[in-house]
Amino acid sequence: MMSGLKWIGATLGWSFGGPIGAIIGLALGSIGDAFASGNGGFLLGDSDTQQTRGRQRRPNYRTQQQRRAQTTSGDFEVSLLILATVVIKADGKQDQRELDYVRSQFVSMYGKDRANKAFSLFKKVSQQTIPLRQVCMQIQQMMDHASRLQLMHFLFNIAKADGMVTEDEERQIYTIAGYLGISSGDYNSIKAMFYNSSNNAYKILEITKSATNDEIKKAYRKMAKKYHPDKVEHLGEEHKKGAEDKFKQVQKAYEQLQKERGF
Repeated sequence: MMSGLKWIGATLGWSFGGPIGAIIGLALGSIGDAFASGNGGFLLGDSDTQQTRGRQRRPNYRTQQQRRAQTTSGDFEVSLLILATVVIKADGKQDQRELDYVRSQFVSMYGKDRANKAFSLFKKVSQQTIPLRQVCMQIQQMMDHASRLQLMHFLFNIAKADGMVTEDEERQIYTIAGYLGISSGDYNSIKAMFYNSSNNAYKILEITKSATNDEIKKAYRKMAKKYHPDKVEHLGEEHKKGAEDKFKQVQKAYEQLQKERGF
């Protein structure tokens, strides 16, 4: 268990505090007590435990609004696995294909050893009742916009892992998007990457079919900039692949409209 503590403690930043820290602390169980005594007094555990042990020593993530650019790979990782458990349970069951997808993505991003630790934590978190609104508020407050868009893309990937995104899963992701401060345009853009319809290319570029060719070109430049992998460079190389997937979808949508309209 100490190896698990070393792994998670070394990769977290602002997610040490607030509801995310409490969820991770509860998942790690007694490790939280050891962590509290050896890391500046930060307490990982449920809210009652936090309030009765060293209340003044616990960092307040609400005072760190200027630290968005400092979101670490670990912050993104634990935010992702917490939200993933919510989406997977949205339709009332945990489909093995979705669980396999999460594990495979962890392996591709982090390597087998770290992925095994992450997935073990994921399973423990999935046993909890997640205070979704509070978790999302912490993420919205502390995580930059590009990284939050990356979270949304990953959640749709998970929901689609069993072949389709159910209404319950889509509704849950939509709720998460609202709590994360994701605009309807951005939400529909990412959502369109996972569906087949005649106007998906327009939705991905956040325009309508009435857009002129010049407006399409302008929208493409805007979306290419928004979804460029460099936007999540601070999360580390392990998270750039997902960003590259979004970027390729924008390019594909633009090329489709170029072909359809002949410009």
